[in-house]
Amino acid sequence: MPELRPRQWTALAFDYGRKRIGVAAGDSVTRRARPLTTLHCGPAGIDWPAIDRVVNECQPAILVVGVPLNADGSRGELTLPAETFARDLGKQHEIPVETIDERFSSLEATDELRQARADGRRRRRVRREDVDAAAACVILERWFDHTAPAHQTETTPRAT
Repeated sequence: MPELRPRQWTALAFDYGRKRIGVAAGDSVTRRARPLTTLHCGPAGIDWPAIDRVVNECQPAILVVGVPLNADGSRGELTLPAETFARDLGKQHEIPVETIDERFSSLEATDELRQARADGRRRRRVRREDVDAAAACVILERWFDHTAPAHQTETTPRAT
């Protein structure tokens, strides 16, 4: 009898900012994220070639962009630019893009990184770039927890 197993796919998350964009990756089976990189935005804006390299390297099935809202849920200064980034990202890569509320993701990431340093799991000081990539992890894990489609399955032959 064939065995059903989860179909694994990759998701990339972006913590959009005017100066830096944190990037994290995760997969549909573990539903956990790991920081990949932080990309710097120069005077010309978003470093699209660097984003293209990350997307092409990871071959994600979906892209997730954190949209910053104010504490009360209202739209903030970076809400529209983040939504525009999400729309442009989808057009550029023809991959589905979803957005998710990223309120307090940077605070959560900072706390986690500082705790890791205090516990001895992290040696170097916490830099802004580290926080951005860790915030992208928070964003992706929130998406997995609240929005991601349930595991899809595929039939695979059972070893005999």
